[in-house]
Amino acid sequence: MKEMELVAPCHFGLEAVLKREITELGYEISRVEDGKVSFYGDAQAVCLANIFLRSAERILLKVGEFTAVSFDELFEKTKALPWEDYIPENGKFWVAKAASVRSRLFSPSDIQSIMKKAIVERMKEHYHRQWFSEDGPSYPLRVFLMKDSVTVTIDTSGESLHKRGYRLRSSKAPISETLAAALIMLTPWEPDRILVDPFCGCGTFPIEAAMISAHQAPGMNRSFTAESWENLISKRLWYDAGVEAADLVDRSVKGDIQGYDIDGEMVRYARENAENAGVEHMIHFQERDVRDLSHAGKYGFIITNPPYGERMADQESLPPLYRTLGERFSMLDAWSAYVITSWDKAEQAFGRTADKKRKIYNGMIRTYFYQFAGPKPPKRPRPQNTGERKGDRV
Repeated sequence: MKEMELVAPCHFGLEAVLKREITELGYEISRVEDGKVSFYGDAQAVCLANIFLRSAERILLKVGEFTAVSFDELFEKTKALPWEDYIPENGKFWVAKAASVRSRLFSPSDIQSIMKKAIVERMKEHYHRQWFSEDGPSYPLRVFLMKDSVTVTIDTSGESLHKRGYRLRSSKAPISETLAAALIMLTPWEPDRILVDPFCGCGTFPIEAAMISAHQAPGMNRSFTAESWENLISKRLWYDAGVEAADLVDRSVKGDIQGYDIDGEMVRYARENAENAGVEHMIHFQERDVRDLSHAGKYGFIITNPPYGERMADQESLPPLYRTLGERFSMLDAWSAYVITSWDKAEQAFGRTADKKRKIYNGMIRTYFYQFAGPKPPKRPRPQNTGERKGDRV
């Protein structure tokens, strides 16, 4: 595959984290927009981005971009794209998702149907066939319309990249793996610092932190749709990327990562998930109420996703819960706290104004990531070789 433009969607508000990750992989950023970062890359980039990026939701291969204000124009411009360069004669293709924002074409089902027909017509002309079996590899399309500008992509990931493969058990409304990883990377936490999640649920924050500590690539234990695209990406590239990811893993890293939850069943789920991820030995999970939050160490971090109280019936429990969290935090020695929540009275109940807060959309819920910064520890010499792969791709 020649150099192409790839598009990596992410949670709104976390574009800077994803941009940094892509740059550290060694690829050039082409555009940063709300909820996505685009960059230039080749076939190898598709493999590496899917396996190594922690904050991306999926990796999309951009086929084309054009303006369309009518369905006739959408049909003709879709047909004009070089689909034979991407989809083989037996490829299975469909518009898996069509999203439209402030565009004259706004019906997802009509957009999907018309674009499918246009691609079929292009394929007929190129392959000189009137019918296609579509019994080969899958090429799901994702199309985005913004103010009449149409961006056409093919999804290389398949299932969203937040599905790392380890979370077989979950709570009712768990934070996604990609969001948890991105929030951790937004903080100054380092693997040699204490990290505690007092509302750990099924363990996502501690597990993602342990994977970061162990240099364990988030996508190394799952598969991707583009692995079957042998017309575009050789099996060897996928194999090499997987070997590179495996070679970087260092589970001998020592640290202090803890997860607590008042629900014993959630603690059991968290342990199972950590075991599935291969990092159970790096995390201490315990059934514990937030009222019992304590730690003798200094300069630690609380990174947590406490209950939001989205249902009115749950609202009454929030003030004492957040007040208790704030009280226990104030008793820790030189700690920092990072809390994501949609509850608008969180700072008031916590008992302290956040040093910073960042607006982030968790699905359709507007949340804030409150940052209560503690003092920095004395500087120590950094190790020469951390095992991270940074800036080694051109």
